[in-house]
Order: sequence, then structure tokens, then C-alpha cells
Amino acid sequence: MKTNIGISEENRSAVAAQLGKLLADEFVLYTKTRNAHWNVEGVNFHSMHIFFEKQYGELDELMDSVAERIRKIGHYAPATVAQFLQLTHLTEQTDRKNDSLGFLKDLLADHDTIIEFLRSNIKPFADIFKDAGTSDYITGLMEKHEEMAWMIRSYMK
Repeated sequence: MKTNIGISEENRSAVAAQLGKLLADEFVLYTKTRNAHWNVEGVNFHSMHIFFEKQYGELDELMDSVAERIRKIGHYAPATVAQFLQLTHLTEQTDRKNDSLGFLKDLLADHDTIIEFLRSNIKPFADIFKDAGTSDYITGLMEKHEEMAWMIRSYMK
């Protein structure tokens, strides 16, 4: 059945394309946070293991909500690793130790990248693509990433 929510197909398609990039970023960040949870070492292992677990749990929920937002506006969410790797803005660090500080720096940079991407799309979604709902949605998502980034920064002090 055709999606008829007061937003043109062209605009919904443009928004879905940006949300697909966001979903890819969320998936890569989720995977990197899982890696930190599984592989962190050091004197603060236990507290960091628990911290990373909380973070990837939150990211799992965010990832699901982004995919569902794409579906709500009438498009299919990218859902393969190949698609995610093609769409993501994030990169992986593979040549460092498994210490908490290294993981935290890497994950913080990724949250900051996602925050900037979200912030840059708030007005275009509302003003150019006439999708106030998605604009509002990503504003809330940005605030969640800001909180997660704050938690990471607090660990690093």
C-alpha cells in the first residue's frame, strides 16, 4: 500500500537516504562498542566492561528506532554489513592496544561525528524536505548521543 503521510515521495526518499547513513553509523558504533566490551583489558576492566555493555544496549535500541523510522516514512532500511560499510561515516581502529582509554577516545570521536551529522540534518529535514516528524526525531536522537558522549568524556577525566 502506498505511503500517504503528506510528504512527497521525493522528499521521503531523500530523508530515508540520510537515515540509511545514520543507521549505518549506529550499526558501526554499536559493533565498535561491543568490541570494547568484549576486549577491554586493564586494571579498570570490570567497570569498563559494564560501562560498554550499558552503552551498546542503548545503541541497540537507537539502531532499531532508526530502522523503524525509515519504515514509517515508507522505505526499507539498509540491513546488510556491505550496505552499512558503504554508507557509514565512521572508520575502525585496528592497530592499538585494548585499553579503556583508547576505546573511549575512539567511541567518543564516533559519537561526535554522529552528533554533527544529526545536527546538520535537523533543519533540512524540516525546512527542505517538509518532514517535521523526522526532524524532531533526530533532535531527540542527537540529545541521546550527546548524553552518551558526556558519559564517555566523564570517564576520560
